[in-house]
Amino acid sequence: MAFKTLDDLSVSGKTVLVRGDLNVPMDGNKVTDTTRIDRLVPTVRDLLDKGASVVLMSHFGRPKGKKVAAMSLRPVTAALQSSLGRDVTFAEDCIGAPAREAIAKAGSGGVTLLENLRFHPGEEEDDTGFAKELAALGDFYVNDAFSAAHRAHASTHALAKLLPAAAGRNMQAELEALDAALGNPQRPVAAIVGGAKVSSKLKVLENLVSRVDVLVIGGGMANTFLLAKGVSVGKSLCEADLAETAREIIARAETAGCSIALPTDASIAPEFGPTDDAEVVAIDAVPEDQMILDIGPNSAVDLSAKLETCKTLVWNGPMGAFEIKPFDQGTVALAQTAARLTKAGSLVSIAGGGDTVAALNHAGVGGDFTYVSTAGGAFLEWMEGRELPGVAALEAAAAG
Repeated sequence: MAFKTLDDLSVSGKTVLVRGDLNVPMDGNKVTDTTRIDRLVPTVRDLLDKGASVVLMSHFGRPKGKKVAAMSLRPVTAALQSSLGRDVTFAEDCIGAPAREAIAKAGSGGVTLLENLRFHPGEEEDDTGFAKELAALGDFYVNDAFSAAHRAHASTHALAKLLPAAAGRNMQAELEALDAALGNPQRPVAAIVGGAKVSSKLKVLENLVSRVDVLVIGGGMANTFLLAKGVSVGKSLCEADLAETAREIIARAETAGCSIALPTDASIAPEFGPTDDAEVVAIDAVPEDQMILDIGPNSAVDLSAKLETCKTLVWNGPMGAFEIKPFDQGTVALAQTAARLTKAGSLVSIAGGGDTVAALNHAGVGGDFTYVSTAGGAFLEWMEGRELPGVAALEAAAAG
């Protein structure tokens, strides 16, 4: 990937438009998780240190091109000020006089937060006219919102064509991590793909079998593959109508030289819920009235051993119902193995997706992976091998 970074911009005395992702969880007017704000801070501080004025842009919720008071970015200002440790001026609109006046009020070297981009239909329409109104507010454009890079919107795509453009520090870190994972990885490469349904990650699996050396499939997804191989999965979550698709993926993996790893034993229970009565059985001995809710201990040992032989790991999705004890044990075991190997310097580990981040934090290793992406849809589309419009726009800008 070829894109410009903050190191390529001369921004002293200039105004820089920064597309961040401030679509943060709220409870009333209070931000309940500042992760996305905190990841934006290094870019803002770097630009300020270089003598720039910073204008922050973001979407928030789905107002569908109309002004919706409950989806204003104004309440995010306080959390942003706290993370930055300095004042932030809020603009009542993201274009026009309100935006210009707020930027002027913030002054040279100031920080301005524009109102929700999606209050205007031109944002989601990737409208050039709307992008030009945004471009009129600054001299440079920086995209630091990888989590919105899969959307061809005005602030992530059209705007990059109108001003000198570069990736922010968070975007840069994300793209470099993803390139290390699947672009130019150290081999062997392992991928762990879990979660409930094959249907939601079908394109991910189809892409990965030609890109990785070992594909570990867990969670409810594994049940569909087990069924496809003639293994009875009791009353477990399973997409029987995708059994033939699973067989096709297995065949494609064999052709590509990719080894698919499935559970060899399972932790089972009669119902989905906390229990003290979970049993461990061989994968081909699941009773008809039981559900597979986690990989078993032998599977955890075997899969951990496979990770020991790999140099790179990409992870999306848990191995079982990790939110419910004791069905977190398989996910925790693999996560701790990956973290240990990463800390030892023998594994580059990249993880992403909401459930995955929660599972790694539950295992106590969220900070021990090489990189953990907070992007949901964008990370998944990248795993599918799809072009991300926001990234493509930065590459095009770098190419001139």
